[in-house]
Amino acid sequence: MSLRDRLAKDLKQATKNRDALRTSTLRLINATIKDREIARRVDDDAQEISDSDIVAIISRMVRQRQESARAFEEGGRMELAERERTEITILEGYLPKQLSEAEILAAIEAEIEATGAGSIRDIGRVMAGLKERYAGQMDFGTVGPMVRRRLS
Repeated sequence: MSLRDRLAKDLKQATKNRDALRTSTLRLINATIKDREIARRVDDDAQEISDSDIVAIISRMVRQRQESARAFEEGGRMELAERERTEITILEGYLPKQLSEAEILAAIEAEIEATGAGSIRDIGRVMAGLKERYAGQMDFGTVGPMVRRRLS
């Protein structure tokens, strides 16, 4: 079952269960996917969005909600921060399993060896390979400095 089919099935079930937060979150994911498809049709006449594109969309939505939750906490709006955290939990259910730090370090080493990277100038190639192989499985904001330290 594709990720898109799973989202549709879960949306139908959430609607039947009258789970308002889950329903609204899943509808937002679907709307974002449709927006991306429309933009692609206009830009380059592409087909449907792949599962990896959907994972990237959901990852971006998780990051947005994490930032919002922090902002709400700083502003003393704990009920809104908690809602954002609940949405994060729902969204993370559709992402692949996150790699542990040891697995990330092993992936970095493997990618450095595969690309033959030897200096800091090769960081772009290493990061591109990691993003291609491990999209949605690691936070590249934290992986970048790890790669930089390793290549320094």
